[in-house]
Amino acid sequence: MTDYSHVDPADLDTEFSLTVDAADAGKRLDAVLAANLEALSRNRIQALIKSGDVTVGGAKIVEPKYRVNEGDALTLTLPEPEDPEPMGEDIPLAVVFEDEHLIVIDKPAGLVVHPGAGNWTGTLVNALIHHCGDSLSGIGGVRRPGIVHRIDKDTSGLLVVAKTDQAHSGLAAQFADHGRTGPLERAYLALVWGAPASLKGTIDANLARSHTNRQKIAVVKTAGRRAITHWQVKERFSHAGEPALASLMECRLETGRTHQIRVHMAHIGHPLIGDSDYGSGFKTKANRLEEPLKGLVANFGRQALHAGLLVFEHPVSGKTLRFESQTPPDFEIFCLHYETFRILFRFSVMQSANSDLY
Repeated sequence: MTDYSHVDPADLDTEFSLTVDAADAGKRLDAVLAANLEALSRNRIQALIKSGDVTVGGAKIVEPKYRVNEGDALTLTLPEPEDPEPMGEDIPLAVVFEDEHLIVIDKPAGLVVHPGAGNWTGTLVNALIHHCGDSLSGIGGVRRPGIVHRIDKDTSGLLVVAKTDQAHSGLAAQFADHGRTGPLERAYLALVWGAPASLKGTIDANLARSHTNRQKIAVVKTAGRRAITHWQVKERFSHAGEPALASLMECRLETGRTHQIRVHMAHIGHPLIGDSDYGSGFKTKANRLEEPLKGLVANFGRQALHAGLLVFEHPVSGKTLRFESQTPPDFEIFCLHYETFRILFRFSVMQSANSDLY
């Protein structure tokens, strides 16, 4: 039996043939093919069987649970990948790394990752289809990029996308494992209101769709999906011994749930600056700030969250890849303006103290 387990379908002919041995006799057709063609997902193999692309002894079999016999000659034929939907669009991309298997993008804030209601064009997927062209060998039989993780429209930073079925399967397994047994790491920078009493901690709180607003996520005591975020304070922004106005934090994901960091930070009383969904209650606090910080916060324009670190194992070569993204300009401006505000505040206090001496 020929072993295709570690070969990308794009590197082979469109026809795969193997003979069932004694160990596989009596097993399901889809299971035998999946065990010997790890570059294809089991769902993909089942779809190929149902569409008549698999034969047993020359006869088409369209039932995935068909039981094979020792000596059966199995043939799977891969059809040509279909053209993608949506179509590609010439949108500039900040490409950090690219090979024939995957691509790493430094996504700007404001760019939607995947087409959906209200955003059918102008997305990262549209841009990748245009950029990658024929190097997309087909995810699930369609020339499209394989999205294995997402970041919100208004979150900036690093994102890895598969270009082949094999890369998609390997990356998806790593993200599902959340780095428990492999090198996967994801770290985000966040500007939050206030500062926790401790310098680091862990939030372990289940998340589910909010009962009051289905567009939002909420912490729930029962049911939901487990979500774990590890955080560490990088810098506190305060002056004259007053409670910290804001903090720069690093958040590392042990799980990857929708809006996880945004909801978790709001849950502990430190929502992200600029987050209109989970930090709207802090608008009055922003109004009490001195200029230029008041205007800077009011015009931040997005939740202050940046995917700054991404580490994973290359799904084909096995090499550990590490990527870091520079702190985005809006974060830098906030920190710079705050430091300027702090210096000016100290100077004014000193001037006032000196004037009291005369």
